[in-house]
Amino acid sequence: MSQASIRNRAQRAAEARSPTFRAPPVPRHDAIAAGLRAFFEIKEKWSLSYEEARTLLGQPGKSTYYNWQRGRIGDVVHRMDLATRLSYVLGIFKALNEIYEQAELADAWVRRSNAAFGGQSALDRMLGGQVVDLARVREYLDSVKG
Repeated sequence: MSQASIRNRAQRAAEARSPTFRAPPVPRHDAIAAGLRAFFEIKEKWSLSYEEARTLLGQPGKSTYYNWQRGRIGDVVHRMDLATRLSYVLGIFKALNEIYEQAELADAWVRRSNAAFGGQSALDRMLGGQVVDLARVREYLDSVKG
């Protein structure tokens, strides 16, 4: 057996033994656009201010925010962060509408104080600005749903 053949076999064996890290796929532009359209509908239902909405989206620049609001997405630089934030907000909205039969109650819940968040509202928790703040609210709602 040749030296090259032995090296190739050894490399294939090593690759088979070690798990390969695979990064999650980068969200597609159309998925981001759809998520942003849904977000701005939720913004209205939750009566979010401009600053509250920007915080939930990860503090995009003012012109970027207004472009997104008008449906002009362009090239999203931090696509994974934005996609994660959108996913959490949409998931929170969906969970609330599954828990409450009336949309008005679901939409008002985000501003009511809640013992699970130390007496602050879920929105106050989400406005901490970190993805983990959104995740905490989503996890809480998932536990309530059962």
